[in-house]
Amino acid sequence: MAKSGTTTQGLRAAIERSGYYPALVAEAVEAAVGGDAVSSYVVHQETTFDANEVRRHVTVLVLTPHRFIVSHTDEQAADSSSPTPYATTSTESVKLDRIASVVVSRVVSNPESYTPGTPPREVVLTIGWGAVSRIDLEPAACGDANCDADHGYTGNATADDLSLRVSEAGDGPDTVKQTLAFAQALSEAIAATAAPTR
Repeated sequence: MAKSGTTTQGLRAAIERSGYYPALVAEAVEAAVGGDAVSSYVVHQETTFDANEVRRHVTVLVLTPHRFIVSHTDEQAADSSSPTPYATTSTESVKLDRIASVVVSRVVSNPESYTPGTPPREVVLTIGWGAVSRIDLEPAACGDANCDADHGYTGNATADDLSLRVSEAGDGPDTVKQTLAFAQALSEAIAATAAPTR
């Protein structure tokens, strides 16, 4: 379930509608937002199955005039560190000028008959600001099949701080539209911070 919109009251209502520890999630998000105005937000709840357990997770993305805030809350079963089930919530506040990339991947059905404005069936929103990077390396080689020289390594460094996947089948068409609207608002806010002032 994902909700998107504007205003602090709308954000609080969306967190409460998600039904996922709303008091805990709202307190953490509101503390991170502070007195800033809320420009846009997305609340996305995801349920996963891990062996015999059902685990829930909620991600809240908030855009303010100067910051991008991301909050994650996970529930955990009782374990050796805690005799009772518990939840972990974290928030991160990122200045808009630190965001290096906003990637929106869209999956559409029947692309040969695509009509502009038709929502995709799935959207993956990936946002990178340099907190988490992944490096994929492999041995480098030359074109000579008989060469046994050491050519070092080749690879890619990828910023992969946040990836949020929503689908029409799992989350509903409104959620897909809302995620696209948030991505557009975030991209526009980043562009505005990068624009030269006169």
